[in-house]
Amino acid sequence: MPNALASESSPYLLQHAHNPVNWLPWSEQAFARAKAQDQLVFLSIGYSTCHWCHVMERESFENDAIAAVMNEHFVCIKVDREERPDLDATYMAFVQATTGQGGWPMSVWLTPQGKPVVGGTYFPPEDRYGRVGFPKLCAEIGRLWQDDRRKMLESSEKIMAHLRQEAAPEGVLQRLPAAKVFGDFIDRCESMFDAGWGGWGNAPKFPRPAVPRLLLQLAARYGGEEAEACLQMVDRTLKTMAAGGMHDQLGGGFHRYSVDRYWHVPHYEKMLYDQGQLALLYLEAFQSVGDDSFRTTAEDIFRYVLGEMKDATGAFHAAEDADSLPAADSTEKLEGAFWTWTAEEIFDLLDPRSAAIFCAAYRVTAEGNARPESDPHGELEGRNTLYRAMSHEGLTAQFGMTEDEIAVSLQASSAILLQARAQRPLPHRDDKIVTAWNGLMIEALATGARVLARPDLLAAATDALGFIRRELWDGAQLWRSYRGKRGAAPGFPADHACLISALIAIHAADGLTSWLDWAVEIQADLDDRYWDAEHAGYVLKPQLAGATLLTIREDYDGAEPAANHVAAVNLLKLAVLLDEPAYTTRAEAMIRAGARAAATQPFAVPVLLGALDLLERGVVKIEIAGSLSDDLTRALDQPYLPRAVRIRGAAGPGQVIVCEGMACRPPLDTVAAWREMLPNIA
Repeated sequence: MPNALASESSPYLLQHAHNPVNWLPWSEQAFARAKAQDQLVFLSIGYSTCHWCHVMERESFENDAIAAVMNEHFVCIKVDREERPDLDATYMAFVQATTGQGGWPMSVWLTPQGKPVVGGTYFPPEDRYGRVGFPKLCAEIGRLWQDDRRKMLESSEKIMAHLRQEAAPEGVLQRLPAAKVFGDFIDRCESMFDAGWGGWGNAPKFPRPAVPRLLLQLAARYGGEEAEACLQMVDRTLKTMAAGGMHDQLGGGFHRYSVDRYWHVPHYEKMLYDQGQLALLYLEAFQSVGDDSFRTTAEDIFRYVLGEMKDATGAFHAAEDADSLPAADSTEKLEGAFWTWTAEEIFDLLDPRSAAIFCAAYRVTAEGNARPESDPHGELEGRNTLYRAMSHEGLTAQFGMTEDEIAVSLQASSAILLQARAQRPLPHRDDKIVTAWNGLMIEALATGARVLARPDLLAAATDALGFIRRELWDGAQLWRSYRGKRGAAPGFPADHACLISALIAIHAADGLTSWLDWAVEIQADLDDRYWDAEHAGYVLKPQLAGATLLTIREDYDGAEPAANHVAAVNLLKLAVLLDEPAYTTRAEAMIRAGARAAATQPFAVPVLLGALDLLERGVVKIEIAGSLSDDLTRALDQPYLPRAVRIRGAAGPGQVIVCEGMACRPPLDTVAAWREMLPNIA
């Protein structure tokens, strides 16, 4: 029999609807039940494409005996972190404070008032990996609640008091961060940079696009040796990522992260927020240095997203799972099954010479190409993740062919393998539509439409925005997600900020003032619902029984950029686009509030530093009046101009007017005049 999750719309909750655990969705009623039964709540937070969430479900939540222990001791609640990032952030702060690490699945035991008492992430079904077995832990926590409750509550209250103190506003208006924070950021990047393989730090390696995007912006700021150092790090990182197995060499798009330092073996899930941010990064790198390979990679991402992640409504799905069935008659899913290959499969599909060329290019071997440190449990034995190991030049020497012949061969082989791969059991698709992640993707599409002169990308961005306006904006409030129907959760600061950023980008592409009008409305909703003057930022205040669980001001630019930092950039741009100084005042307050983080942890806040750069150097307004020649339009779209915003002026002769601060330069209408001006506005 299904449990209470069967009536939910979240793919993650529905995955657990037939567990023998008596799961409930998050609600006031669930906590009222815990209070009436004098039991703790066991809260499990995850998402539908989370590999270790699947593992814990298979090992524990589908086990009748373990489920009986859970049902005996606790009221059990499931939360989709993608639907409720506020709850996720609240309890993740507790888990990180008590264990020193975080991740998903998140496992937290709460009082009937929602106060966390014990927390962790994945727990195995028996003692293993240095972790206590889950049923043993459940029984012990249930006993402690009955026998030693006072000590448990005192410990919890001490930790929560510490978290509240950490989250409290400092009360003193900070100065703006000193300009040295930019140099500190570059120094930190250089000290952590992997010169051999690109990226920062060792395994596992995450793409974290906000870091190379700021390096591009600082290269434009400084020029000279600083610019060269920044661009070298970006160039190495983007090229090795694109050549690696984290980049789907057949279908386009990027997997979540690399388990090794080489970008060879990924964690195979694909997230929409990664696609949007990486597409924008590769576009900006293409603009900045003109390397055609960056354009190709961006177009590969668009090909994947438009072909595989686009919903019939026009918006975009959230994610694809890492796990899938190896064959139609298989009973157990394996990570990477859809994406990896045996050498035998490739030789069966291709003629011998084409197979040999392909296997040499992507280092496909009979034993499998995962290094031991990339596959400690031997799960990829005999299987190969495709990554580009040999260049066209090397292949020409080995096979006695021209580079053009090699390219034709690899292209034909890839098409055959991609078609064959499509016949495999597909990985689970989380077809939920998340407003913030769609905003990130729409921004990339709108930018790509302009930079690559592709009307199809503009049409896709317009369609997605049309859906969000119809279904997730009611004229006064933004909503978080949609799957068959609008989700119950309101839009959070990230949803507002990422959508506004997308609207600024699409306005730059098509010039429609209606996009800016809508951006102003969404900004007003964001201000009304989430602005906290004491914190000088947008805060989350999840509630239970009318009480705030924790006030959270998110300020880390990680897998997703912090909403406060995106909002600061938006406000600085809107201030210039709409001639509204109040927006600049608010952005400056937010940047001041982040001054300590900028000074002590610049590597953690690259988007905030990007906002500081815009505040210091100023946003440049490029006004386009009338209809420009095709040559001038292309010239406007070619350069990387991180300080610039665009707006359509009144009809008239085709001219470009560049304004900075209170001064505007004389109108120009030729490519030569535009190029002469460029050094002044980079």
